[in-house]
Amino acid sequence: MNVELTKISPKGQVVIPQAIRNMLKIRPGTHFAVYGQGENIIFKKIELPSVEDFRALTKETSRIARERKITKKDIEEAIYDVRAKK
Repeated sequence: MNVELTKISPKGQVVIPQAIRNMLKIRPGTHFAVYGQGENIIFKKIELPSVEDFRALTKETSRIARERKITKKDIEEAIYDVRAKK
């Protein structure tokens, strides 16, 4: 494990040291999930799904909805029910 020191800027920005950026292939625009617990902060590099991944997901979801005969009205009612519980 590489350990390096960094600090937070007045704007709340944290610089990830270059050695770690290179090791993890972090480039400008890389997305992270940030977890905080107690005195710990964890950054988890995440890959956003591509448009192709999203299309495949919606295609599969549509297929399942057709098989189960789920209608647009069923979806609207489910959304209404969930929102009413909040």
